[in-house]
Amino acid sequence: MTYSIQLVHAAIAGDEHAFEQLIIHESNKLYKIAYLHMQNKEDALDVVQEATFQAFLSIHQVKEPVYFSTWLVKILITTAYKMLGKQKRTIQLPDETIQYILESHYVVSDSIDLSHAIEHLSPDYRNCITLYYYYDLPIKTISLVLEKPASTVKTHLRRAKVELKDLLKEEYHAKRLI
Repeated sequence: MTYSIQLVHAAIAGDEHAFEQLIIHESNKLYKIAYLHMQNKEDALDVVQEATFQAFLSIHQVKEPVYFSTWLVKILITTAYKMLGKQKRTIQLPDETIQYILESHYVVSDSIDLSHAIEHLSPDYRNCITLYYYYDLPIKTISLVLEKPASTVKTHLRRAKVELKDLLKEEYHAKRLI
């Protein structure tokens, strides 16, 4: 953390410039987390904007300035879940299209892609993996962000790694057969 606790205190006290500086400092991380959830640039930017607005409105609720970043990520993830719930974007392909894809042995990609595999994890597993491995957050912090016991976070991490291993192994073997 390169910003000072004084900056967080100033933002809590109503200093808009201090809040802006905090958001600028966190913006890259916020966008990456939002993108992992939303899977496209426009929706990710909408989530960051809405989360920033919510954080601005509730900045006075920060109890521990040291955990400002954790508090902000928690708001972002909650906002992403709400937007995903509203969108419920599922597209049902016609049976003919599905049959064509199956018969033509259509392959989307020629490379094993970890981010693609992570997308297939449940949201709980995806959040734990992302926060732990991509952002180097300790389990205790992830537990606070996701409002889950540390033991649950550890279990999610272990199970997510097993699922990723299986997904990547399946993808690897499927590509070798083609």
